[in-house]
Amino acid sequence: MEKKEDSLDYVFVLSALNEIPFGVGKNLLVDFLVGEEKNSSVIKNDLDLLKTFGSLSCYSREEIEAMINNLIVNKLILVSGTLENKFCKILKLSFDGHREMSNPILNDKKLKNNFEHKETTISLEEKELFNQLNDFLGNYNDEQKKAIVSNEKEILCIAGAGSGKTSVLTKRIEFLVKYKGVDASKILAITFTRKAREEMLERLTNLGIDVSVETFNSFCEKILKKYSREIYGSSKRVCSYVDRMLALNFALDNMGLDFEKVIDRYFSDIQKREKSFEELSRLFMGDCFSVLDYFKRKNIPIETLKNSSVEIDNAKMIAGIVENLKNYMDTQRLRDYTDQVLDALEFFRKNKDKIPLFEHVLIDEYQDVNGTQIELIDLLGPENLFCVGDPRQSIFGWRGSDINYILKFRDKYPNAEVINLVKNYRSSKQIVEFMNHSVNDMGLIDLSNSRENQGELKLCSFESEEKEREFVVSKILSSSIAREEIFVLARTNKQLRDLSFLMNKKGIRHILKTDEGNTALAAKSGEVTLATVHSIKGLEAELVFVIGCTNFNFPCNTSDHPIIELVKIKEYDKEEEEKRLFYVAISRAKNILYLTYSGKRHTYFINEEMKNLISVVEY
Repeated sequence: MEKKEDSLDYVFVLSALNEIPFGVGKNLLVDFLVGEEKNSSVIKNDLDLLKTFGSLSCYSREEIEAMINNLIVNKLILVSGTLENKFCKILKLSFDGHREMSNPILNDKKLKNNFEHKETTISLEEKELFNQLNDFLGNYNDEQKKAIVSNEKEILCIAGAGSGKTSVLTKRIEFLVKYKGVDASKILAITFTRKAREEMLERLTNLGIDVSVETFNSFCEKILKKYSREIYGSSKRVCSYVDRMLALNFALDNMGLDFEKVIDRYFSDIQKREKSFEELSRLFMGDCFSVLDYFKRKNIPIETLKNSSVEIDNAKMIAGIVENLKNYMDTQRLRDYTDQVLDALEFFRKNKDKIPLFEHVLIDEYQDVNGTQIELIDLLGPENLFCVGDPRQSIFGWRGSDINYILKFRDKYPNAEVINLVKNYRSSKQIVEFMNHSVNDMGLIDLSNSRENQGELKLCSFESEEKEREFVVSKILSSSIAREEIFVLARTNKQLRDLSFLMNKKGIRHILKTDEGNTALAAKSGEVTLATVHSIKGLEAELVFVIGCTNFNFPCNTSDHPIIELVKIKEYDKEEEEKRLFYVAISRAKNILYLTYSGKRHTYFINEEMKNLISVVEY
């Protein structure tokens, strides 16, 4: 057979697992697919007589392993231990894997199959305008200038990493107020985090501009407070951490469940390893409330979870707990952040005259929006909509974000102007090239570099995780770079805890930013930042270590959130999101990037083009 770009060849992997009459491990499956006739299991069981034997002989072993990993990450193949040996991993088709064989849809979720690239053109008239506004537009590049001054009603900026999107967003607001005469009270800017909101407010305040800058939650909360009596009748307060824990205990008591037994049943041995009961309790509580939020946002009855194809023993238990949580919150007059958006939406639907009027709405991080947020924007119905985002950095599908809103922006707004901000002002030339190659199969335009320095880029292998950690610590201790300009990034919280322990022993001051908390912390002078990749988005540093660059972490085959992953997995390509997460990690580096791993092999996300740009060192 012949390789085809974007082919359905992965279906042969599923078909092979379906055809082989017994459970197989990854090595045997690869041998079977390449047509290895000398394999003893192939000979003993006459597997060479099966129809799919050798069906992927045109692929290398590494390519087939990557295919298998993709299917595992997307839960089309399940991995389990045998009764005799839990360390012997057997592959089997999931329910969705069987369905994928007859109706392949995995490629339909891929970024390049959902986005039509549009070149940015600069007209002579626009260049003349840029010249007229030269004092105002200063050193911005032409694409940035176009984004700042464009008169189009709907604009989408595809803004690559380090391309100055926040600066462009702020400058456009200044242009609207100072040059177009737009009433500042008629402008709404929406960011995704309180930190980003505070930074933008500070920039605009320094310019003497007073516009509404909100997160989706803060905007909705103000509406709910303003019309509290009309919406709720009596008071309804935001649910605190203590409220959540009380609600969870109520739910478990009501169902006659013991908290410790529930935790033991919900998490796997790997997920429980080196975590305290308190940590597991927080994770479990977060998952239960996330499931509740998911069903509220989708407006789907919680009962459907019990009858779904989700292949987990905990599904019915979680459904019962979530139903009890909802009842508790209703009776105690509590609301969470999802309720705030939903309640504001419901109020606006019934009271169109109460919807605030904005001429211009500007939205940052548009790749991270979800369906309820989009509905809110639709109800606001601004005359002018300016959205900034980067599909390469869409990494929150597990939280409910939907990348399709940025990919299919022009389906909704056919006359929209799409402007590509592709000049990277953050990273060295070599790192920018490295970044481009990491997502070259996603069909997006490459970023260009503004800096000619090559920087330092190394892939370092170690015989153990302990040696890997010791290397990172020794490099930090010997570096002349300011500690606050050093990031150590990892895929999981556990990796960071292990490294934090060693850094404490060595007297290295640091902050710890994890997925579950402390994401708003900023390093003080003399502090190194240890962070999960999810918690570091939007930040940058002179020296970046990305540790644990193996196929176990990139893509991550395990999760601390079992039910969350399984509920949402069908909505997006998880392996591709994991690759985007790797892109986010490497794109934080300005000048020096160290990728480290232990064991036999680095992540297959580091492809051959990337290896040609990086120094490979064995320790």
